[in-house]
Amino acid sequence: MRAKKALADMTSGQVLHLICTDPATPTDFSAFCEQTGHQLLEQRSEDGKFLFWLQRR
Repeated sequence: MRAKKALADMTSGQVLHLICTDPATPTDFSAFCEQTGHQLLEQRSEDGKFLFWLQRR
């Protein structure tokens, strides 16, 4: 997963902005954050894309 790798290279408190097209991503990122302790700051959909902001723990 690219998000996991990107977060590993970030420092605590930094925010990762993701743009996804897979309709399963809202469920996936919610579960990912619960399992890893990262915070899902915001999620929304626009024009068929799913936007996420994750803050590294």
